[in-house]
Amino acid sequence: MEQYQLYIGGQWVEAQSGERSESINPYTNEAWASVPVGAEADIDLAVQAARRAFDEGPWSKMSNSERGRLLIRLAHLIENNIERLAQIETRDNGKLIRETTAHLKSLVDYYIYFGGMADKIHGDVIPLNKTSVLNYTLREPIGVVGAITPWNSPLLLTTWKAAPALAAGNVMVIKPSSTTPCSILEFAKLVEEAGFPPGVFNVVTGPGSRIGNYLVQHPGVDKISFTGGTDTGRSLASLAGKHIKRITLELGGKSPNIVFEDANLDNAVMGVMAGIYAACGQTCSAGSRLLLQRSIYDEFLNKLAERSRQIKLGDPSDWHTEVGPLANRSQLEKVAYYVDIAKQEGAEVLLGGKRPEAAELQQGLFYEPTILTNVTNDMRVAREEIFGPVLSVIPFETEDEAIRIANDSDFGLVAGVWTNHISRGHRMAHAIRSGTVWVNTFRNANYASPFGGYKASGYGRENGLEVLKDYTQVKSVWVETEEKMRDPFVVG
Repeated sequence: MEQYQLYIGGQWVEAQSGERSESINPYTNEAWASVPVGAEADIDLAVQAARRAFDEGPWSKMSNSERGRLLIRLAHLIENNIERLAQIETRDNGKLIRETTAHLKSLVDYYIYFGGMADKIHGDVIPLNKTSVLNYTLREPIGVVGAITPWNSPLLLTTWKAAPALAAGNVMVIKPSSTTPCSILEFAKLVEEAGFPPGVFNVVTGPGSRIGNYLVQHPGVDKISFTGGTDTGRSLASLAGKHIKRITLELGGKSPNIVFEDANLDNAVMGVMAGIYAACGQTCSAGSRLLLQRSIYDEFLNKLAERSRQIKLGDPSDWHTEVGPLANRSQLEKVAYYVDIAKQEGAEVLLGGKRPEAAELQQGLFYEPTILTNVTNDMRVAREEIFGPVLSVIPFETEDEAIRIANDSDFGLVAGVWTNHISRGHRMAHAIRSGTVWVNTFRNANYASPFGGYKASGYGRENGLEVLKDYTQVKSVWVETEEKMRDPFVVG
């Protein structure tokens, strides 16, 4: 069994309590790694190390270019360890090896992009009506950033925070999910190898209800960045608000994937499947509400169900597997619970709706790809995030009705629109209240494009130039160039 330690101040250490927990492989349902159970004392040590690195150096004394070179060096180390890190993350959370490998390949570009951005963060000179005064701005790092990351895509979503935060000159205390911490601890080894100074990047594992809340309230932490469930986000936002602390929230979604009668239906089927079955539906950007124009309702569902029945469930480390297990038992139970609720509310199961019967899948945390019909937008299954391979199908007649249904949600993270009318695509993109709208594609993200939500899906942005605003603060500097000051009490 793999034995991991906390990474604090450039040292690998045990938790102060000496407690440990096991990480369970969701495919084999067996423990494969042991990790420390951190507590408040460990967070204290990590924040102290981060504060020293930021307040006293050497991180704060480095030039922006030097910091950028370290990030690019880290990118090359990731590139040399893609296969190993992908296998560890697949073992930890059950995500397909093809998906974890794709994520690892993309991380290389993230760190190169933000490494190159590090020396391009600057302020402005502002022309004033008083010509003797020079006024300019500085864009400075915020300080110690506490990052709380989820179990569904640990390395990718940690990178969405760490790459821009470090490029801007901040330091990090990472609190990964207690159920999938191992790939982040492995990643910390590469940070160390790249030559980042002690205290710049720290990882403390343990339960979020204890050390996550403590990290948010810690007086030594200047900013929080959280990705996870909306209920937890509300709680953390309240805690951060009590301490007048900045927080970025990337939360849940109940995203519409809208197919019009003029769409390329074969392409739309692929996009709908990618939107709900990729990552076994365990993604905040899942297209979990399929809005189908009534004129193509039956035809489209037949195509979708036919291809969905062919999906191969199995070992996530096998490149031929198309859908793997859910990441943990509580998530499996949650998915089954919501399907039961949907049936009680009048929805019908067109496909799936249960655990698979194949003997070779019994040990894993599998749930069949599921399509629910006869769903209305007021049902719980259409309003609450399930985080599993469950698709709720809702018919519509007109474009206006599709917009109304799409926007009738507490969430506003992403949306998909499938149409061959370019004007309709643009109209829909403007009308839908979500942070991302994909037209004739779904579930795309890139280091250069901002990502974030409207409404209960959170606030703040990750990725792109926009994210650098969330990891810096602006200082205004005024310099009087006249050598003799006028007496302020003399009139005229």
